[in-house]
Amino acid sequence: MNPSHPDRPPSGLPHAQTRQITAWPASAARPALAPEVQRVLRNTYALLAMTLLLSAAVAGLTLMLQLPGPGPLLSLAITLGLLWGVHRLQHSAWALPAVFALTGFMGYTLGPLLTRSLTLPGGTEAVALALAGTGATFLALSSYVLVTRRDFSFMGGFLMAGMVIALLAGVGALLLQIPALALAVSVAVALLSAGLILYETSRIVQGGEDNYVLATVGLYVSLFNLFTSLLSLFGLGGSDD
Repeated sequence: MNPSHPDRPPSGLPHAQTRQITAWPASAARPALAPEVQRVLRNTYALLAMTLLLSAAVAGLTLMLQLPGPGPLLSLAITLGLLWGVHRLQHSAWALPAVFALTGFMGYTLGPLLTRSLTLPGGTEAVALALAGTGATFLALSSYVLVTRRDFSFMGGFLMAGMVIALLAGVGALLLQIPALALAVSVAVALLSAGLILYETSRIVQGGEDNYVLATVGLYVSLFNLFTSLLSLFGLGGSDD
């Protein structure tokens, strides 16, 4: 996999016409995905699997060594900086190292979160439920898009605006210490992350995303946010707050 030569879809038909062709009736046999789309999907899922394994390993090591976290605001700043770096380097040979640096750091931030969750009554069950819920949601939504070939590109603007609002509300809940607002943010982020999985997978299938590095990062961040949101929601049952 070489991000300096991203896989690109065949050009020619406008977007609206492409949607008309790919919107096959349920009773009709759908043609196979274009080779370029299959290549992007294959590379994306391969890289996504590697980043998830890296994050799990780093999170496990951080949990085992009881390493302190950098703090929510600093974590957010570093994560945004690494995301910016991935986008800047997406067409260079440094794209993959940037992706692994981003996902490794995000795995590191999971360590303290898991430590706090496991100390709560029922914490082990909460972690298991959040992990299972994240995996089941990803498999179900991805399979739905791959089978139906539905185009969810119309959701892009709404999802991005929702994430910006949720981010600002999350920072406000952290600074003002408002548990009810934090709960609402967790619910919103979980729903928005599920929508982003539909959106990102649809973009690949429709040929709108031809760079597997960016596709991987989009799906990884959605999975990360979905897991942490579900962990926060499931962990409430064992919280004394």
